[in-house]
Amino acid sequence: MNILSIQSHVSYGHVGNSAAVFPLQRLGHEVWPVYTVNFSNHTGYGQWGGSAIPASEVTAIVDAMEARGALAQVDVVLSGYQGGADIADAILSTVARVKALNPQATYTCDPVMGNAKSGCFVNPAIPVLLRERVVPAADLVTPNQFELGYLADTEASTLDSTLAAVDTVMAMGPRAVLVTSVHRPDAAPGSIEMLAADATGAWLVTTPHLPFKANGSGDVTAALFAAHYSQQFGETGSALQALERTTASMFELLQRTHDSGQRELQLVQAQDSYVQPRAAFAAQQVR
Repeated sequence: MNILSIQSHVSYGHVGNSAAVFPLQRLGHEVWPVYTVNFSNHTGYGQWGGSAIPASEVTAIVDAMEARGALAQVDVVLSGYQGGADIADAILSTVARVKALNPQATYTCDPVMGNAKSGCFVNPAIPVLLRERVVPAADLVTPNQFELGYLADTEASTLDSTLAAVDTVMAMGPRAVLVTSVHRPDAAPGSIEMLAADATGAWLVTTPHLPFKANGSGDVTAALFAAHYSQQFGETGSALQALERTTASMFELLQRTHDSGQRELQLVQAQDSYVQPRAAFAAQQVR
């Protein structure tokens, strides 16, 4: 597949496109990154150099790609951290242009806003734009549980409320939802879960919870799931297969990173885990 990925870039470490591109390439996909910010490192360090990229520059890059005939070849548009509030228009315009040239193309939106521990860490205008304009245009969205609750305008804290929130988001337009981190009071101690749902069903998968913060892990998760799911979009069992394969790869990446003692994802060192993960986690159908 040819994947147009519109996300942030950091020179040091792995978040945004700096997290998503290599695993997708390792899976054999052609990836064309377009950057929304150009930073030295992710903002979790508290200090960074660089700046957000204006929407006009993003559009200019896409314009030139279209002139090369590239947009007609795009199978998947993937977006993540947007930087400025004006990027939404550039992304939506790009998606519309790609789909006009290739009606089979799909759009995956990772609605990056924040998390339960940190709260919202983006421009306050961006969550509203995501909920009202960007997510309704997506075929697949990959929020964490905190972001899911915002999109659905409801609390998602139990399995039932999380599934209800997924239904609300799917009613907005997306055909599939991946919830990248599910926390619920009745989950097994020391575990963390992910949930994937589409018109064919919903599945929950459980892994051991590794006790550390891994910036960029959501970006890799969204990229891997988008690639696996988009190859068989909407077919029966495609969400299940994509969820199980993504989970195995991510667990191995996170385990390797945890064992290394390093703050940044060991993205290159774990490269074989994207293609042939040795771990296996069976997902449970929950509806």
